[in-house]
Amino acid sequence: MEFTMVRFFGILTLLVPMLIVSAESHQHKIFPYKINQSTLPNGLRIVSIPFDSPGIIAYYTVVRTGSRNEVEPGKSGFAHFFEHMMFRGTEKYPEEKFNNMLKSIGADNNAFTSDDETVYHTVASASALETIMDMESDRFMNLKYSEAAFKTEAGAILGEYNKNSSSPFQTIDEKVRDAAYMEHTYKHSTMGFLKDIEDMPNQYQYSLTFFDRWYRPENCVVVVVGDQKKLVSLATKYYGSWKHGSYALNVPAEPPQNEDKFVQIPWKSRTLPILTVAFHGPAFSDTHTDMAALNLFSQLAFGETSDLYKKLVVQDQMVESLSGQMRQNRDPGLFFIFARIKKAKDIAAVRDAIDKTLEEAKTKPVSQSRLADVRSHLKYSFAMRLDDADHVAGTISQFIAMANDPESVNRYYALYDKITPKDIMNVVKKYFVNTNRTVALTQQEDHQ
Repeated sequence: MEFTMVRFFGILTLLVPMLIVSAESHQHKIFPYKINQSTLPNGLRIVSIPFDSPGIIAYYTVVRTGSRNEVEPGKSGFAHFFEHMMFRGTEKYPEEKFNNMLKSIGADNNAFTSDDETVYHTVASASALETIMDMESDRFMNLKYSEAAFKTEAGAILGEYNKNSSSPFQTIDEKVRDAAYMEHTYKHSTMGFLKDIEDMPNQYQYSLTFFDRWYRPENCVVVVVGDQKKLVSLATKYYGSWKHGSYALNVPAEPPQNEDKFVQIPWKSRTLPILTVAFHGPAFSDTHTDMAALNLFSQLAFGETSDLYKKLVVQDQMVESLSGQMRQNRDPGLFFIFARIKKAKDIAAVRDAIDKTLEEAKTKPVSQSRLADVRSHLKYSFAMRLDDADHVAGTISQFIAMANDPESVNRYYALYDKITPKDIMNVVKKYFVNTNRTVALTQQEDHQ
């Protein structure tokens, strides 16, 4: 593997040789651990990854359902809702007993939701594997809640939305998505449209439908990292009676954007101006290079070693922070550029500098040495995250959510070695065009 060791120092470098040697022994794969997969007759897949974390396991359940799955009008936010509701308990393990059991085994248990997945994760003693599997299978198969409990949790979701609204970045995400997408469910954020969240307490019956539709074995993958024994036999014991579902998802395809869009976001509280520029990009792929090329370009053009960063942040000091990111989504996502600008008078200059950077990248190839440095940095950063069972499980879960195959991680990172300076120019020409762009400007209201 191609890591630049001399650029990094300290204790992290002591961990890298172990990862590199292990990776070399697995045919130069970037993911240095063996991945074992089994599928139960009902469609539930079990992924086990042996990892030297004596006495500790990470137990993840990846539900390949996020806000992308919320296709009915007026019903956004339910993937995130069940991230909360799954902690409400069952007849066998009511909420208090569930929590007490977790405490008794010293487990750290939580969940998160994104556009494309909902993930439930636990880190605990390896000796508690069967207990964890009993508790997790029970709530996935037998979750029950009253209408009153549903209404209480739906109200809590609205409270969480209002709390998060204190950050301008939630509003920016909402407004840019809403403007950029016309048909696809990425039009709404993971939390959902506000009007849908406000109406959620009236949707008890639909919540039962949503759970019945998506919390099915063929839509879930159990990932266990660490010291594990009899995993498949235990999975058969606890998950074997889970019934396969039948719902077929039809996410509306997003038509090409054909006009430059602009969104003005006034902000009542104090904030520096935030310029957001978003372009429609590709879907995740471990066979086509567009997304990998755009990930490289995000660092080349907007990372801390880029010319634009040095100019706007370091030299001219017009910008407090600058970043670019291609969001990793199952369907075509957005490439975001964020610039937090110190003074309103510099907004136009910053926007012009971003535009200039994009235009130059269409005709001026990056040097082979700089491309190699960024490629090496991305690989090194990835390897360094694989330092405990929890991080290993979390990383592999992302690729399960995207491609439904944990081995996708190796195919995806292998794409980086194929990308040339010409490939970078080609993706910039393909995606960074004005008719494919949505711009948002967030400012304090007294600057309007």
